[in-house]
Amino acid sequence: MTSYSRWRWGTLSLALIILGATTLKAQVNATLADQDRADIQKLLAAYRPALFACKGEEYAGLFATPGGYFGSSSRGEVRERQALIEMVVGYDRCHPSTANSEPTRPSGEAPVLPPPVIEWAPEGAKARVVNSRGGGYYDDVYVKTPKGWRFKSRNVVSDAEVATGLTTQDFVEIRELAGDDHGHYENLYGRPEGPISPRGPAGDGRPFRTAGLRLTPTPDGVRGLAYLRDNGGHYEDLYVKTPQGWRIKERKYFPPEKGE
Repeated sequence: MTSYSRWRWGTLSLALIILGATTLKAQVNATLADQDRADIQKLLAAYRPALFACKGEEYAGLFATPGGYFGSSSRGEVRERQALIEMVVGYDRCHPSTANSEPTRPSGEAPVLPPPVIEWAPEGAKARVVNSRGGGYYDDVYVKTPKGWRFKSRNVVSDAEVATGLTTQDFVEIRELAGDDHGHYENLYGRPEGPISPRGPAGDGRPFRTAGLRLTPTPDGVRGLAYLRDNGGHYEDLYVKTPQGWRIKERKYFPPEKGE
């Protein structure tokens, strides 16, 4: 064997050793310690009380900063801490009719549902947490921070969305298709079941409803509503799933109304 051949063989052997060590390290790290699982369970247990007791600061503190977010079709991807707080305290139950009343809490115990299976993930950990007898669930990703385990993302998929086969990935793809880049569209405000739109310059007291693009599943596809930042106009879209993926079937632009 020539000296060049020995050099090549030695270099190849070293590369294989490094690759093997890296692979082994990845396999070793692809596990969760029992303490990590226990800490994530505590995070999950803290979610419901903060949400239903209208504790916005505590709720927002369950998400990683920066970057942690709550997502759903109707709420968008709520990433800013203040928006997370406003989302929680904006529920009707947080505004009792009398000053001395306590916020309405869920009646009775939570339904008995399958326990979440917490698994290792590249970001830290993940789980599907069933939250309804109808099959609705939270699609969670967790990350370990200096303050402990936090939500990197918590996306909720409703019973109705499960029934129609929609998933978190569908909503992610629609948002990417629609250009919802967390800065291009305005946050939306309004009363439950009423019209929603951006706040005026001085604010108008309406509660937070949606971060950016609001999505509404319908029999025809998924409809979208998005108000353009620094423009005042808005899009009303219809998205459909094709063999090539999600596509915009219809996009209507509405200019700002007079006086806006």
